[in-house]
Amino acid sequence: MSYRFIAVEGNIGVGKTTLSRMIAQHYNSKLILEEFVDNNFLPKFYNNPERFAFPLELSFLADRYKQLKNLLNSQDLFQDTIVSDYLFIKSKLFAKINLKEEEYDLFQRLFDIIQLQLPEPDLLLFLDAPIPKLQENIQNRGRAFEMDIEDTYLSKVNNVYAEYLKTINVKVLYINMAEYDFLNNPSDFEKLIQFIDHPTTHSINHL
Repeated sequence: MSYRFIAVEGNIGVGKTTLSRMIAQHYNSKLILEEFVDNNFLPKFYNNPERFAFPLELSFLADRYKQLKNLLNSQDLFQDTIVSDYLFIKSKLFAKINLKEEEYDLFQRLFDIIQLQLPEPDLLLFLDAPIPKLQENIQNRGRAFEMDIEDTYLSKVNNVYAEYLKTINVKVLYINMAEYDFLNNPSDFEKLIQFIDHPTTHSINHL
């Protein structure tokens, strides 16, 4: 594989973890999965965003930094390949949605200091899907604290990612998940693997 560090990103319920697992298994890569299940602030945030947004975003920032720093530093990026189901900048993007202005200003200062210590991926696979499809996936996976996520919140997440993609310097493959089913359609996954194995020179590509 030409890429040593691949990240998979997108909205809630778009299929990041499933695809990351498939790619890592195919290439026998090191897999980094976001450890959100043990975050005690997450269900509290969905019940009371006003009160728990700031501690939630700080806890995610600390957890993501620790996880990525430990795993990336333990790997030889010239020998081992790594697949992650999130970007570190995800912390900043969600903080922009969830935090008050003065809280976000403080969060951003902390984030900018920490980000300098982490490498960027060689390739970002950005997964997109219409909000009804996201809601269907969220309901199907059945996490209790996600059941009441509103369309307006998912729309805000879409918008903040769209703005970020305009500024990114990393090579991006944009994938419309309404057209692809990597888990159940082997030909779809093979098409993705062909792209990864034969990279193009364009900064943003569409599958």
